[in-house]
Amino acid sequence: MGKYKCTVCGYIYDPKNGDPDNGVNPGTPFEKLPDSWVCPECGAAKTEFEPTE
Repeated sequence: MGKYKCTVCGYIYDPKNGDPDNGVNPGTPFEKLPDSWVCPECGAAKTEFEPTE
């Protein structure tokens, strides 16, 4: 489960943490996020994220 970075604002989605404020449980891989999920920092679409190292 890799981390993904928002190319708009730099927010890092870490599957270990999830996004509990937006209903995403810890342990949820980025690929399993719903297509409607958006960056919690800037509202960018899931398509604006890229894998980090």
